[in-house]
Amino acid sequence: MSNLITKAKTFYAGHKKLMVVIGILFLILLPQLTTSNYIRGVLSRIIVYATIASGLNIINGYSGQSCLGIVGFTCIGAYSGALMSTELGLSFLPSLFCTMILCAIAGFIVSIPTLKLNGMFLSIITLGFSEMMRLTALNWQDLTNGPLGIKGIPTVTVFGMKVEAGAPFYYLALVVLLLVIFILNRLLNSRIGRAWISIREDQDAARSLGVKVSHYRCINFMTGAIICGTMGVFLAHYYRYVSPDMFTLDEGFSVLSMCVVGGSGTLLGPIVGAFVINGITEGFRFASEWRMVMYALLIIVMMWVRPQGLFGAKDSVIAGDISLPLPAFLRKKEKKETKAVQ
Repeated sequence: MSNLITKAKTFYAGHKKLMVVIGILFLILLPQLTTSNYIRGVLSRIIVYATIASGLNIINGYSGQSCLGIVGFTCIGAYSGALMSTELGLSFLPSLFCTMILCAIAGFIVSIPTLKLNGMFLSIITLGFSEMMRLTALNWQDLTNGPLGIKGIPTVTVFGMKVEAGAPFYYLALVVLLLVIFILNRLLNSRIGRAWISIREDQDAARSLGVKVSHYRCINFMTGAIICGTMGVFLAHYYRYVSPDMFTLDEGFSVLSMCVVGGSGTLLGPIVGAFVINGITEGFRFASEWRMVMYALLIIVMMWVRPQGLFGAKDSVIAGDISLPLPAFLRKKEKKETKAVQ
């Protein structure tokens, strides 16, 4: 087994570009493997949520900030895109551009009170922000139509061409996902990305080396907000309807679980996590009451077996040996038994 893992690691290390090309080709061909519009719709949602999870991963995985309210930015994006299309008559691309600016401003505002906070305190602020956005959409009836939501959102139109649900929408969302991954890869290999990672590892050490921690944390929040707000516009145009029920705390925890399962701090992790979590959602649709139980069990198993996620850097096929570590209390017990035998 160890020899196979070593060979897999060696092959991947020597053929990274080839593996990336194969992965992209697989995503391109995926909708062509079925003629079911339902499955193509599921695949479209997976790609959208993979992009949202990538936005959260930038905040949680690469700068070490604990954001639990990422759907607040998605809510802003969805409602602003819906209102610009239905009330102002803007087409998809102008409304998308305006929404990106709005979400960048929102990300900057949210980051200000969190600059000196970490851990639980930062999580509570982001949770409060997410609920505030949902409750604003629920109660501001003159603007958002309250609990009835906004209906009649037009389909996506790009350069005069309508992008219908199914394969066309999937490919448009895939282009955005690949563009986001490319930009994030360039960012992470730049001074900005290195600053984010240094902040994640040790803020005080990063500050002592001249890294402007507050400055880069603001940029980090704004980047994640732009990505998630952009996909909020996609969700609104995909469903052609938006309501406050789409942005509950459960939705935020679902996106978070995609990062946890796939592997935080990796570009591939959120994509894999989106396929796994959405696969569970669709596979257990017949028992909707038990889906959250399945999420919980999956996360418990992941925290026990692979706390770094399926594609995390530590102990993975890509970066290391696969092993099934015992829980801490069992390891201590095993050590005691070994000493007793000796």
